[in-house]
Amino acid sequence: MISCSRSVGGRVLKLQRNHFHQNVTKLREASSIKVTPGKMVATNKSVAFCWLRNDLRYHDNEILTKANINADHVVPVYCFDPRHFKGTYHFGFPKTGPHRAKFLKESVEDLRATLRNRGSDLVVRIGKPEEVLPFLIKSVAATTSHLVFQEEVTKEEKDVERSVRDRCKDAGVNVHSFWGATLYHKTDLPFPINKVPDTYTNFRKAVEAQSRVRGMCNMPDKLKPLPENLDLGEIPTLSKLGVEELPMDQRTAFPFSGGETSGLARVKNYLWDTNNVANYKETRNGLLGEAYSTKFSPWLAHGCLSPRYIFNEIKKYESQRVANKSTYWVIFEMIWRDYFRFVCMKFGDRVFYPSGIMGKKVHWKRNAQLFEMWKDGRTGVPFVDANMRELKETGWMSNRGRQNVASFLLKDLGLDWRLGAEWFESQLLDHDVCSNYGNWNYAAGIGNDPRENRKFNMVKQGLDYDPEGNFIRVWVPELKNIKNARIHTPWKMNIAELTNAGVSLGEDYPKPVVIAPEWGRHDHKMNNSNSNKKQKGSWMPPGQKRGIDFYFSGNGK
Repeated sequence: MISCSRSVGGRVLKLQRNHFHQNVTKLREASSIKVTPGKMVATNKSVAFCWLRNDLRYHDNEILTKANINADHVVPVYCFDPRHFKGTYHFGFPKTGPHRAKFLKESVEDLRATLRNRGSDLVVRIGKPEEVLPFLIKSVAATTSHLVFQEEVTKEEKDVERSVRDRCKDAGVNVHSFWGATLYHKTDLPFPINKVPDTYTNFRKAVEAQSRVRGMCNMPDKLKPLPENLDLGEIPTLSKLGVEELPMDQRTAFPFSGGETSGLARVKNYLWDTNNVANYKETRNGLLGEAYSTKFSPWLAHGCLSPRYIFNEIKKYESQRVANKSTYWVIFEMIWRDYFRFVCMKFGDRVFYPSGIMGKKVHWKRNAQLFEMWKDGRTGVPFVDANMRELKETGWMSNRGRQNVASFLLKDLGLDWRLGAEWFESQLLDHDVCSNYGNWNYAAGIGNDPRENRKFNMVKQGLDYDPEGNFIRVWVPELKNIKNARIHTPWKMNIAELTNAGVSLGEDYPKPVVIAPEWGRHDHKMNNSNSNKKQKGSWMPPGQKRGIDFYFSGNGK
């Protein structure tokens, strides 16, 4: 995806590869089986093959409606691409980690069940789409063959699209592509893509004033059938994909399965059953439980939910119950999602460059030990560690948590932002390449952020959003006996206090890898009148220096 070499210095590149090498070998064996000619499926009618990727739904799906209108047979197809289960580009983390792989498999299973209820089915294959699709189309003797798919934005996806398109056209297949991933259609923007504003606020104001959200597609009750005797294929197990199957952690804030059915149920519950949407703006920075935020993003990322469907439900809710800042804020954040996608269209591969879309040269460190501490939640900074452990164990992290752990990796540890972006790509249930890399550009100060050198204060953030430390106690149980807000800064406690709480710094829980100078500004919020004083037994990292403080005291961060 980027121009610099894959061969990078240090141990970081090799950190994860041994952990999933054997599973990748299994996948390679499964996906390298030679395709041999099978029984030819004959039909004297036209056939439209619908190549599904990040659009795993029936509702508001334009490629299914177009295929149904223009062909005699409709063949929905999903390919488990082996490249999605290998390593990330630079650092070799599992590209699709166990939590997202499970969600994806559930989404494919749910779509197959939905299509069967609509008189159709889902053809499933393991293999590269540019190889699988031409072979599949060739196996059906149709009078006319069509391939229909939804367009993607970034390089890897566009390269596959291009290869599929070329090979199908060479075989005489009619190829049609449509746009369906965003709330606002790309052709309805009030500016060409190369003029997309460089700040979100300008983008949002322009589209809200000058664009409109299109109506949803009218879906047929039944799809036209598949050709007879077409081999449907089996949905692979996670093991066959080279992915370890993990049980659901009962502490998760996302206790949901993948698929359109569960996504639609979540929208219904969050809006109509609980009215939680009416308080979203006040609760969205929560940390515990499934109710504090919409949790729509994993379904949006996989296309199990249409953004236009959510928009329509919000508008219906506003007309029937209440319209307020909270209901608007859900739409506000979906426009953010649009913005990152259009920014990636505008800047292309630059979103993956070390210098980001702004071309800003920054010296990033690559320290394997520091990165391992960050990703495993062993930095010695409880608010960071709780969020990172939640991600690793569940595939979920709150928006507030993501901003903080990114700031810590970049501004406190000074590590390469791409380490964070690729780890998030591996672990997140809701990974969306544009939103993920756009947000990491933003956090690193090389993207769409009008305020340079934005830095989050880990202690203040923890005190603001987890004032009693309940979130930390869930995910860092070794600190559970520390009372009240003192849990945010165990290094400030003396030996007697730590012993009383059953904690030995450096043994039960790590000493902090860094203590930022601005963290001490909030000592007065601790439940100890002496907390501003350096206590006997408190600890500072060796050689810790007071660096330049870029903390924005006036913006509440």
